[in-house]
Amino acid sequence: MIVKNISTGKSSKLSYRITGQGQPIILLHGFPVSGALWSPVWDSLAKDYTVLIPDLPGVGNSDAIDGLSMENMADVMKQVLDNEGVDSAVVAGHSMGGYVAMEMAYKYPEAIKGLMMIHSIASADTEEKKEQRRKAIALIGKGGKEAFVKQMIPTLFSHVTVETHPDIVANQLAEALKTPAQSLIAFYNAMINRQNRVEVLPTATFPVFWAIGNADNLIPKEKIMQQSMLSSVNFVELYKDSGHMAMLEEPEQLTVDMIEFSSYCHAS
Repeated sequence: MIVKNISTGKSSKLSYRITGQGQPIILLHGFPVSGALWSPVWDSLAKDYTVLIPDLPGVGNSDAIDGLSMENMADVMKQVLDNEGVDSAVVAGHSMGGYVAMEMAYKYPEAIKGLMMIHSIASADTEEKKEQRRKAIALIGKGGKEAFVKQMIPTLFSHVTVETHPDIVANQLAEALKTPAQSLIAFYNAMINRQNRVEVLPTATFPVFWAIGNADNLIPKEKIMQQSMLSSVNFVELYKDSGHMAMLEEPEQLTVDMIEFSSYCHAS
Protein backbone atom coordinates (compact mmCIF):
# COMPACT_ATOMS: atom_id res chain seq x y z
CA MET A 1 0.00 0.00 0.00
CA ILE A 2 1.21 3.49 -0.90
CA VAL A 3 0.21 6.73 0.82
CA LYS A 4 0.05 9.82 -1.37
CA ASN A 5 -0.43 13.46 -0.42
CA ILE A 6 -1.67 16.08 -2.84
CA SER A 7 -2.43 19.78 -2.68
CA THR A 8 -6.00 20.42 -3.72
CA GLY A 9 -6.18 24.19 -3.85
CA LYS A 10 -8.56 24.00 -0.90
CA SER A 11 -6.04 22.42 1.48
CA SER A 12 -2.27 22.07 1.51
CA LYS A 13 -2.49 18.31 2.06
CA LEU A 14 -5.09 15.72 1.11
CA SER A 15 -3.90 12.23 1.96
CA TYR A 16 -5.05 8.96 0.44
CA ARG A 17 -3.96 5.35 0.37
CA ILE A 18 -3.73 3.38 -2.86
CA THR A 19 -3.42 -0.38 -3.16
CA GLY A 20 -4.05 -3.18 -5.65
CA GLN A 21 -4.35 -3.10 -9.40
CA GLY A 22 -7.19 -3.23 -11.88
CA GLN A 23 -10.32 -1.15 -12.33
CA PRO A 24 -10.68 1.66 -9.76
CA ILE A 25 -12.80 1.80 -6.62
CA ILE A 26 -12.71 4.79 -4.27
CA LEU A 27 -13.84 4.29 -0.66
CA LEU A 28 -15.18 7.30 1.24
CA HIS A 29 -15.37 6.90 5.00
CA GLY A 30 -18.07 8.09 7.34
CA PHE A 31 -18.20 10.22 10.47
CA PRO A 32 -16.31 10.49 12.82
CA VAL A 33 -13.23 8.55 11.64
CA SER A 34 -10.67 8.33 8.81
CA GLY A 35 -10.12 6.11 5.81
CA ALA A 36 -8.74 3.45 8.17
CA LEU A 37 -12.38 2.46 8.65
CA TRP A 38 -12.12 0.42 5.44
CA SER A 39 -9.15 -1.70 6.58
CA PRO A 40 -11.20 -4.92 6.99
CA VAL A 41 -12.14 -4.91 3.29
CA TRP A 42 -9.38 -3.15 1.36
CA ASP A 43 -6.95 -6.09 1.05
CA SER A 44 -9.60 -8.37 -0.45
CA LEU A 45 -10.76 -5.67 -2.85
CA ALA A 46 -7.16 -4.99 -3.87
CA LYS A 47 -6.78 -8.51 -5.26
CA ASP A 48 -8.83 -7.46 -8.30
CA TYR A 49 -9.14 -3.67 -8.16
CA THR A 50 -7.14 -0.50 -7.68
CA VAL A 51 -8.48 0.79 -4.37
CA LEU A 52 -8.24 4.45 -3.37
CA ILE A 53 -8.92 5.29 0.28
CA PRO A 54 -8.85 9.02 1.08
CA ASP A 55 -8.89 10.68 4.48
CA LEU A 56 -11.55 13.36 4.16
CA PRO A 57 -10.37 16.90 5.03
CA GLY A 58 -9.68 17.32 8.72
CA VAL A 59 -9.14 13.67 9.71
CA GLY A 60 -6.34 11.14 9.46
CA ASN A 61 -3.45 12.68 7.57
CA SER A 62 -5.51 15.23 5.63
CA ASP A 63 -5.52 18.91 6.53
CA ALA A 64 -8.77 20.66 7.36
CA ILE A 65 -10.25 23.16 4.93
CA ASP A 66 -12.25 26.31 5.59
CA GLY A 67 -15.95 26.24 4.90
CA LEU A 68 -16.19 22.46 4.72
CA SER A 69 -19.16 21.27 2.68
CA MET A 70 -20.33 18.24 0.73
CA GLU A 71 -19.69 20.24 -2.41
CA ASN A 72 -16.04 20.98 -1.72
CA MET A 73 -15.43 17.46 -0.41
CA ALA A 74 -16.84 16.14 -3.69
CA ASP A 75 -14.49 18.48 -5.55
CA VAL A 76 -11.50 17.22 -3.57
CA MET A 77 -12.42 13.57 -4.18
CA LYS A 78 -12.65 14.30 -7.90
CA GLN A 79 -9.12 15.71 -7.68
CA VAL A 80 -7.96 12.40 -6.18
CA LEU A 81 -9.37 10.58 -9.22
CA ASP A 82 -7.80 13.13 -11.56
CA ASN A 83 -4.44 12.75 -9.83
CA GLU A 84 -4.54 9.02 -10.57
CA GLY A 85 -5.69 9.54 -14.16
CA VAL A 86 -9.02 7.89 -13.43
CA ASP A 87 -11.87 8.96 -15.71
CA SER A 88 -14.55 6.98 -13.88
CA ALA A 89 -14.66 4.74 -10.81
CA VAL A 90 -17.00 2.80 -8.60
CA VAL A 91 -17.56 5.20 -5.71
CA ALA A 92 -18.45 3.69 -2.33
CA GLY A 93 -19.52 5.97 0.48
CA HIS A 94 -20.26 5.00 4.07
CA SER A 95 -22.81 7.18 5.89
CA MET A 96 -21.39 10.73 5.56
CA GLY A 97 -19.09 9.39 2.84
CA GLY A 98 -22.28 8.44 1.01
CA TYR A 99 -23.39 12.06 1.14
CA VAL A 100 -20.09 13.03 -0.48
CA ALA A 101 -20.49 10.25 -3.06
CA MET A 102 -24.00 11.45 -3.89
CA GLU A 103 -22.68 14.99 -4.33
CA MET A 104 -20.04 13.61 -6.70
CA ALA A 105 -22.82 11.87 -8.63
CA TYR A 106 -24.65 15.22 -8.86
CA LYS A 107 -21.63 17.30 -9.88
CA TYR A 108 -19.57 14.74 -11.80
CA PRO A 109 -21.90 12.00 -13.09
CA GLU A 110 -19.43 11.10 -15.82
CA ALA A 111 -16.93 10.08 -13.11
CA ILE A 112 -19.30 7.53 -11.56
CA LYS A 113 -19.10 3.98 -12.89
CA GLY A 114 -21.24 2.74 -10.04
CA LEU A 115 -22.42 4.19 -6.74
CA MET A 116 -22.35 2.26 -3.47
CA MET A 117 -24.39 3.73 -0.63
CA ILE A 118 -23.23 1.93 2.51
CA HIS A 119 -25.69 2.76 5.31
CA SER A 120 -26.44 6.09 3.67
CA ILE A 121 -29.22 8.03 1.93
CA ALA A 122 -29.58 10.66 -0.77
CA SER A 123 -31.95 12.98 1.11
CA ALA A 124 -31.05 15.93 3.31
CA ASP A 125 -31.41 16.05 7.09
CA THR A 126 -34.85 16.50 8.58
CA GLU A 127 -35.32 19.51 10.85
CA GLU A 128 -35.31 17.14 13.84
CA LYS A 129 -31.99 15.65 12.76
CA LYS A 130 -30.49 19.10 12.20
CA GLU A 131 -31.46 20.09 15.73
CA GLN A 132 -29.84 16.94 17.14
CA ARG A 133 -26.63 17.79 15.31
CA ARG A 134 -26.72 21.40 16.57
CA LYS A 135 -26.98 20.15 20.15
CA ALA A 136 -23.99 17.88 19.56
CA ILE A 137 -22.03 20.80 18.08
CA ALA A 138 -22.78 22.86 21.20
CA LEU A 139 -21.62 20.02 23.45
CA ILE A 140 -18.40 19.49 21.50
CA GLY A 141 -17.74 23.23 21.41
CA LYS A 142 -17.93 23.35 25.20
CA GLY A 143 -15.22 20.72 25.56
CA GLY A 144 -17.49 17.70 25.45
CA LYS A 145 -15.86 15.85 22.56
CA GLU A 146 -14.98 12.79 24.60
CA ALA A 147 -18.46 12.56 26.13
CA PHE A 148 -20.06 12.92 22.70
CA VAL A 149 -17.87 10.27 21.07
CA LYS A 150 -18.31 7.80 23.94
CA GLN A 151 -22.07 8.17 23.72
CA MET A 152 -22.24 8.01 19.93
CA ILE A 153 -19.96 5.14 18.96
CA PRO A 154 -21.89 2.24 20.56
CA THR A 155 -25.07 3.40 18.78
CA LEU A 156 -23.38 2.69 15.44
CA PHE A 157 -23.40 -1.05 16.12
CA SER A 158 -26.04 -3.71 16.57
CA HIS A 159 -26.65 -4.86 20.14
CA VAL A 160 -25.18 -8.23 19.11
CA THR A 161 -21.89 -6.60 18.13
CA VAL A 162 -21.80 -4.50 21.30
CA GLU A 163 -22.32 -7.59 23.44
CA THR A 164 -20.16 -10.13 21.60
CA HIS A 165 -17.42 -7.97 20.08
CA PRO A 166 -16.66 -5.16 22.53
CA ASP A 167 -13.14 -5.02 21.07
CA ILE A 168 -14.53 -3.80 17.74
CA VAL A 169 -16.51 -1.06 19.48
CA ALA A 170 -13.52 -0.08 21.63
CA ASN A 171 -11.24 0.16 18.60
CA GLN A 172 -13.71 2.38 16.79
CA LEU A 173 -14.01 4.56 19.87
CA ALA A 174 -10.23 4.97 19.99
CA GLU A 175 -10.18 5.91 16.30
CA ALA A 176 -12.98 8.46 16.73
CA LEU A 177 -11.22 10.12 19.66
CA LYS A 178 -8.31 10.92 17.32
CA THR A 179 -10.54 13.27 15.31
CA PRO A 180 -10.11 16.92 16.37
CA ALA A 181 -13.15 18.60 17.91
CA GLN A 182 -13.16 21.28 15.20
CA SER A 183 -13.31 18.59 12.52
CA LEU A 184 -16.28 16.93 14.22
CA ILE A 185 -18.04 20.29 14.26
CA ALA A 186 -17.14 21.01 10.63
CA PHE A 187 -18.46 17.63 9.48
CA TYR A 188 -21.72 18.08 11.36
CA ASN A 189 -22.20 21.55 9.88
CA ALA A 190 -21.57 20.12 6.41
CA MET A 191 -24.21 17.46 7.04
CA ILE A 192 -26.72 20.01 8.33
CA ASN A 193 -26.23 22.19 5.24
CA ARG A 194 -26.14 19.45 2.61
CA GLN A 195 -28.61 19.49 -0.25
CA ASN A 196 -31.28 16.92 -1.01
CA ARG A 197 -29.88 14.82 -3.88
CA VAL A 198 -32.73 12.32 -4.32
CA GLU A 199 -33.20 13.85 -7.78
CA VAL A 200 -29.98 12.17 -8.89
CA LEU A 201 -31.43 8.68 -8.57
CA PRO A 202 -34.22 8.51 -11.21
CA THR A 203 -31.91 9.80 -13.95
CA ALA A 204 -28.76 7.93 -12.90
CA THR A 205 -26.99 6.24 -15.81
CA PHE A 206 -24.98 4.06 -13.40
CA PRO A 207 -26.01 1.18 -11.11
CA VAL A 208 -26.58 1.91 -7.42
CA PHE A 209 -25.84 -0.46 -4.54
CA TRP A 210 -27.56 -0.06 -1.17
CA ALA A 211 -26.21 -1.70 2.01
CA ILE A 212 -28.82 -1.79 4.76
CA GLY A 213 -28.14 -2.71 8.37
CA ASN A 214 -30.96 -4.72 9.89
CA ALA A 215 -30.23 -3.12 13.28
CA ASP A 216 -29.24 0.35 12.05
CA ASN A 217 -30.08 2.89 14.77
CA LEU A 218 -29.28 5.92 12.61
CA ILE A 219 -31.13 5.36 9.33
CA PRO A 220 -34.37 3.34 9.28
CA LYS A 221 -34.12 0.55 6.73
CA GLU A 222 -37.56 1.47 5.39
CA LYS A 223 -36.22 4.89 4.35
CA ILE A 224 -33.31 3.37 2.45
CA MET A 225 -35.62 0.84 0.80
CA GLN A 226 -37.82 3.65 -0.52
CA GLN A 227 -34.84 5.35 -2.16
CA SER A 228 -33.45 2.07 -3.45
CA MET A 229 -36.39 1.77 -5.84
CA LEU A 230 -35.78 5.09 -7.60
CA SER A 231 -32.86 4.19 -9.89
CA SER A 232 -33.20 1.98 -12.95
CA VAL A 233 -30.52 -0.51 -11.80
CA ASN A 234 -30.29 -1.24 -8.07
CA PHE A 235 -28.53 -3.80 -5.92
CA VAL A 236 -29.92 -4.08 -2.38
CA GLU A 237 -28.39 -6.12 0.43
CA LEU A 238 -29.63 -6.48 4.00
CA TYR A 239 -26.97 -7.21 6.63
CA LYS A 240 -28.91 -9.03 9.31
CA ASP A 241 -26.23 -8.84 12.03
CA SER A 242 -25.17 -5.25 11.37
CA GLY A 243 -26.10 -1.85 12.65
CA HIS A 244 -24.49 1.04 10.80
CA MET A 245 -21.06 -0.57 10.30
CA ALA A 246 -21.16 -3.60 7.98
CA MET A 247 -17.47 -3.20 7.10
CA LEU A 248 -16.72 -3.96 10.76
CA GLU A 249 -19.67 -6.16 11.67
CA GLU A 250 -19.96 -8.32 8.53
CA PRO A 251 -16.82 -7.51 6.51
CA GLU A 252 -16.65 -10.80 4.62
CA GLN A 253 -20.18 -10.50 3.26
CA LEU A 254 -19.78 -6.81 2.45
CA THR A 255 -16.56 -7.56 0.57
CA VAL A 256 -18.25 -10.26 -1.52
CA ASP A 257 -21.10 -7.88 -2.35
CA MET A 258 -18.76 -5.00 -3.22
CA ILE A 259 -16.76 -7.22 -5.56
CA GLU A 260 -19.91 -8.55 -7.24
CA PHE A 261 -21.31 -5.05 -7.72
CA SER A 262 -18.01 -3.60 -8.98
CA SER A 263 -17.61 -6.48 -11.44
CA TYR A 264 -21.09 -5.77 -12.79
CA CYS A 265 -20.36 -2.03 -13.12
CA HIS A 266 -17.05 -2.46 -14.93
CA ALA A 267 -18.49 -5.13 -17.23
CA SER A 268 -21.48 -2.97 -18.23
